[in-house]
Amino acid sequence: MAKAPGFKQVLKAVFGAIVGVQSEQQRQQDFQTTSIWPYLVAGIFAVVIFIGLLLLLVSWVVEG
Repeated sequence: MAKAPGFKQVLKAVFGAIVGVQSEQQRQQDFQTTSIWPYLVAGIFAVVIFIGLLLLLVSWVVEG
């Protein structure tokens, strides 16, 4: 098992998952980490921000 992932590695993995583009090497590195919790927290946070931005955009378009 590898050590816990760094902040930059977690952000890169979450962004790659959201966009749907990730290299095989990066995927293997993500699966060799010791804990899933940083990825879960960052993923949930990213989804909440994405939904919030969508709601703001929709409310702005509907009002305009």
